[in-house]
Amino acid sequence: MRQRHNEDGPRSHSQPARCAQAPILFLRVLSCALPAQGRIMPQKPKPPKSAQPKAPSAPPPRRSVPSVPHPTSAAPGHTHASLDRSTMATLARMTSGLSPHAILDAWGDWAMHLARAPGRQIELMERAQSNWLKLARFAAAATLGQSPEKPFAPGRYDTRWTHQGWAKAPFAVWQQGFLATQDWWQGATSDLRGLKRQNAQRTGFMMRQLLDTVSPANFPVANPEILEKTWQTGARNLFDGAVHYADDAHHILANEHRPVPDQFALGKVLACTKGEVVFRNELMELIQYSPTTDKVQAEPVLIVPAWIMKYYILDLSPENSLIRWLVGQGYTVFCISWRNPGAEHADLSLEDYRLQGVMQALEEVNRIVPDQKVHANGYCLGGTLLAITAATMARDHDTRLASITLMAAQVDFAEAGELLLFLDESQVAYLEDMMWAQGYLDRPQMSGAFAAIRSEDLIWTRAVRRYFLGEPDLPTDMGVWVNDTTRMPARMHSEYLRGVFLENRITAGRFAVEGRVIALKDIEVPMFVVATETDHIAPWRSVYKTALFTDCDMHVLLTKGGHNGGILSEPGHKGRHYRIGHRPAGAHYLDPDSWLAANDPVAGSWWPEWSRWLDSHSSGTQAARIPALGLGPAPGEYIHQC
Repeated sequence: MRQRHNEDGPRSHSQPARCAQAPILFLRVLSCALPAQGRIMPQKPKPPKSAQPKAPSAPPPRRSVPSVPHPTSAAPGHTHASLDRSTMATLARMTSGLSPHAILDAWGDWAMHLARAPGRQIELMERAQSNWLKLARFAAAATLGQSPEKPFAPGRYDTRWTHQGWAKAPFAVWQQGFLATQDWWQGATSDLRGLKRQNAQRTGFMMRQLLDTVSPANFPVANPEILEKTWQTGARNLFDGAVHYADDAHHILANEHRPVPDQFALGKVLACTKGEVVFRNELMELIQYSPTTDKVQAEPVLIVPAWIMKYYILDLSPENSLIRWLVGQGYTVFCISWRNPGAEHADLSLEDYRLQGVMQALEEVNRIVPDQKVHANGYCLGGTLLAITAATMARDHDTRLASITLMAAQVDFAEAGELLLFLDESQVAYLEDMMWAQGYLDRPQMSGAFAAIRSEDLIWTRAVRRYFLGEPDLPTDMGVWVNDTTRMPARMHSEYLRGVFLENRITAGRFAVEGRVIALKDIEVPMFVVATETDHIAPWRSVYKTALFTDCDMHVLLTKGGHNGGILSEPGHKGRHYRIGHRPAGAHYLDPDSWLAANDPVAGSWWPEWSRWLDSHSSGTQAARIPALGLGPAPGEYIHQC
């Protein structure tokens, strides 16, 4: 029976490669989980666009995709730069893209500052003594058959200890011993005077990953659930688990991409909203969806998804498809489907994604729906690109946008969450050398990144169930999407990594498009910013910063859920709520905590709230627009690229 997605998406059980690689996955996250850019490369000056929302008479010329850049072009002035980069690229492949300097720098900084802090050393000794005494008292009581209160509690997302056997000795003692050790290391790697906060967070993260490898829950003789299942099945669970492990190992060693299961076939079960591919270039396909109402709003909606994954997160199963729901509300919806790049696309830049992607899509929407402005919607990385595009259009007096919606998208990256932990010059250069050699950041180098942030639940719990309990994966719609990974072009990823993350240029006033700096404050059209409460990829306070760097009329909405599950919040989804606040144009800034206190939760899905906002910024309805026969039915060709 087909299963529906879990609330926050990454909790999917459809990624076997992650568990087989679990002992080293904490290394991968250091290099994989880093989106990327630098300064957008200057382009030839273009004639100014008309201020009217009419489509231009001819679309801009398509730029050809250069081949992989020549190695010697990367570091002019150094005769043997290619040798250096080749050596680093080889080392990067051996370390899964992790810079050894990043690890040594973090631990060296931590050790030196701890060595000169006798007060902190005494504090840690006292903490160790306190934890040991708590554990000893608990062990003594548990051994005598009592039921004492556990002194140490697992983390919020740690579901390894849910089996009732963990409440009994000796398993309860082993669990508490592990959590006591985890608690001590949390104190040891917390902020220390003089220690870089980033290095404190790095050491804490790496210790959590290392401790997770030796959790008693990972060993059959120490896990009561595994022992119970082994007794009940006569060890059949261990045999089935070995088969699962062998299958996963085969796919890892062969570097094989698992196909989408037949019960979730793309175009039939997932991404099955009816429509036509109305435009295609070497970077993207543009899909126009067929109306399901007699009347539609005059202004169409253009959706710009992220290209780090495929677009159909917004068009999953019919019952939770945002695109299908929006079409049903009476909107003409267009959506970009990005191509999955290969080595031949290594020189694609962020500017290419802006011009050949967002701007080209906007030109086509203007051609199909002339004389109307466009509601633009950007999700995740696509939202960041949309913000750049909107600021550029505002600077150039291009008034074709009716509104802007940003979903789980950041424009400022100073507080970008745990994905920012391992971003420094050494790590960026190391990744660049690896991508320079292969032309892209590959899927295996990215697939475990987000799961490793919550490895105790998303990696180890699944590993135990699959390999020791012998339970097969039950695919979900979102799990299939999470497993359907893509690659990132080398140049674009490098530009994004440097300019947006490392240097935070967008909000620093140093991000140039076509040779001129852009400013988010130039945007005058109304904005609707959506953040999610438990987002570990784009934390809601970081998303909220859009209000700090803009002056336009803005609604900010905070919804329950994570980065993916919070966005997929269809009406009728149980337990959902959201908060919404309005900032008039030119109003004073309100900090996120004050905003949170001022706006009470509203029960239900946020989708109708957004639809009402779109309606309020639309000019009225007209007869529905039927897409003309184009280049093939939705979901197109690029969605099937492996």
